[in-house]
Amino acid sequence: MLMNHTNQTEEDLFSCYSPSVVGYRYFAVLWGCAVTIIGTLGNLMTILAFTLDPRLRTRFNALIINLAVADLLYCTILQPMSVDSYLHLRWRSGQLWCSIFGLLLFLSNSVSIITLCLVALSRYLLVAKRAMFDRIFSNHGLILLLMSVWALGLASFGPLWHVYVFVPQVCTCSFHRTRGRPYTTILLFVYFFVGLGCVGVFYLLIYRHVMIASQALVRYRFSRRSSRRKAAPSSQGTDDSDVETGIVNTSSCELSNQEEQTQNKDDNVNKSSSKAPVSSAAKRSSSHIVPATKTLTTQASSYNSASSGDDREFKYVTRMCFTVFLCFAFCFVPFLLLNIADKHNSAPKVLHMLSANLTWLNSCINPVLYAVMNRQFRQAYHMLFTKAIAPCTCLLRWRWHLQS
Repeated sequence: MLMNHTNQTEEDLFSCYSPSVVGYRYFAVLWGCAVTIIGTLGNLMTILAFTLDPRLRTRFNALIINLAVADLLYCTILQPMSVDSYLHLRWRSGQLWCSIFGLLLFLSNSVSIITLCLVALSRYLLVAKRAMFDRIFSNHGLILLLMSVWALGLASFGPLWHVYVFVPQVCTCSFHRTRGRPYTTILLFVYFFVGLGCVGVFYLLIYRHVMIASQALVRYRFSRRSSRRKAAPSSQGTDDSDVETGIVNTSSCELSNQEEQTQNKDDNVNKSSSKAPVSSAAKRSSSHIVPATKTLTTQASSYNSASSGDDREFKYVTRMCFTVFLCFAFCFVPFLLLNIADKHNSAPKVLHMLSANLTWLNSCINPVLYAVMNRQFRQAYHMLFTKAIAPCTCLLRWRWHLQS
């Protein structure tokens, strides 16, 4: 009698059965299987592409690979267990695996969030403070950062080992909603709200800096073209690179008409007599020219160095990273908002499950984004796919040759 009561208690603890979700579970199973297959193959191809293609072995792509490793951990180990629990509407692996599942789940999520922060920080430093980027994201510094990311995630959610339980509302293992407070509340706030908020701020700063630098670069190029047109009929003594004339006219496009007239008069005086004294107006004009010139040339050179000579490629990569961040937020924000709003679990269980299943998408969508929005990853995926199907192609050709 006591044994039957114990078994019944375990059935209640690890069961998520409800008549309202009997039909929905088949959709969740199909969704979970698709996430498992696409996520495993996609993230594995991302890691292999980074390993085999020398063009992809950059410091920045190492952060992308760290994100892929976290997603691969979820897709290959955790997602199949979630599919099994939805298929049977109960957790069949016992309390030990439930605790392991909960720890790995939040470890994967925390690593993803911290990596997204590092990606945004690296893009900002690359465009605004290149010297600091080279110091922080050096080869040794990058290894230390990646190790620290996993250590921080483990140290954050490791202490919750004893409060990981099966949650019937989402038919998976997570930490208990009340036993771990206030520590769990602080962790969720720091990671999901502060962490993702910092990512958004960094991308906003990147956009602002790029727009300012782009405008400065356009003004710089326009002024150089106008300076070449003005210097063409003159025979002022400059070298072949036309540096002196370009610099003066770059700044003069931002001066008033009166200052331009003063500068032209001063140029005429210099042509007639190289020993003639310079007027006080010309001195005041030249004192304004030098700071403006330095500002424009500094902004232009900074923008050129930040984009590594390829402004379009930098914008494409930054846009891809921002899209990855938006997809992460889109996947997790509904789940977080529902858990905050529904403290008493009064919302339908199907709604809780649907919001939880939406978070699965985050682990498999990143390789798709890389293939669509990054030319080098797309080419590397194509190369790996070609090599993978080459034996099958050879076999089909051999069979066709024998038949003919």
